[in-house]
Amino acid sequence: MASGNEPRSKKLKRLVAVQRHLEQMAEGELVAATRQRNELGESMDLVIQAIGSMTPLHMQFSRNYSERFGRLMIKDKQLSGVQQVLEARVMRERTKGDRLEDQMKDARSLEDREKDDSDILDLLDVTLMPGGGKSY
Repeated sequence: MASGNEPRSKKLKRLVAVQRHLEQMAEGELVAATRQRNELGESMDLVIQAIGSMTPLHMQFSRNYSERFGRLMIKDKQLSGVQQVLEARVMRERTKGDRLEDQMKDARSLEDREKDDSDILDLLDVTLMPGGGKSY
């Protein structure tokens, strides 16, 4: 578990890692939807070729082919909507990760500044001590 006195930048660093993982998962889902849509497009092309074929066997099944093409078009519209939603999700997750990363960098710079200020104050304490820190 995280300790209560852990620097804010380290906590944010862990959140950034989790957010980037969520972004990768969303990208994976988008890739899968895109792949399905490409396969669907290939199926639609094959059905169109079969409909336009002059082969007697294909001519007998032209009604079945047209019904199949209609179902494929409906599925393509559905996948198009899913793809748009997934693209928006990827962008949202990426934006969240970028914001968290910016906050982490800001927190790290503040922590560095606090450390530098503390070091300077320690140095001033040592130099301004009675006796000036000089030994003769």
